[in-house]
This record gives sequence, structure tokens and C-alpha cells, in this order.
Amino acid sequence: MIRDAKEDGDLRENAAYDEAKEQQGFIEGRIQELEDLLRRATVIESVHGETVALGSQVKVEEVGEGPEEFRIVGSAEADPLGGQISNASPLGAALMGRRAGDVVTYKAPNGATMTFKLLEVR
Repeated sequence: MIRDAKEDGDLRENAAYDEAKEQQGFIEGRIQELEDLLRRATVIESVHGETVALGSQVKVEEVGEGPEEFRIVGSAEADPLGGQISNASPLGAALMGRRAGDVVTYKAPNGATMTFKLLEVR
């Protein structure tokens, strides 16, 4: 895009050139973020313990609701709608270190107190 914009002539009044340079800066910033994530990444082997840890698959039930299943992941991988919650999220943090049968209470971001029963840890 920058090369094409340069071919359009005077760079001082070339909106396409300015836009291309701005987009290049954004892309380079994103590359730096991803490289940093990769540098700090750690592989977590499959967890098969009795307590909730990173990588655990958990089945929980909110009082009065049906059961839900989640995998506990790091914040960069979190996708609550896809069944992956961060260990740093309110529910994820409340579940860490707990065992099947435990009842977990935590404060949601909206201020409501939530109570879940931990049905299963895999």
C-alpha cells in the first residue's frame, strides 16, 4: 500500500500514503504484541488432578440453573462463549484449587453475588 501510495506523487498531501503508514504502524505493533506473547508462553500439559488448575475441564452448576462446562485457560486464550474461561476471571479465580463437591461464591463484575457448585474436575 505504501509503495502504491508513493507512486501517486507528492507525499505531503497524500492521504493514501498517510493511511498506509498508519496501518503499517498498527500491524507492526500487533506483531510485537504477538511476539511477546509467544516469548512468555508456556505449554501446559493435560491436567488430571482432583483440584482445579490451568487446563482443567470443569463442570459447574449455578444454583437453580443447569450445569455448564468450562476449560480453565490463561487470559490470552479466554473465550467464555466457546467454553474457555480465564483463571483470572472472577469465576475462574474462585474455582482455582477447588475440588468436586465444593460450593464457590464470588462477586460478578456487575456486583451480583454468584454461587456455583463444582460438580466435576477433569
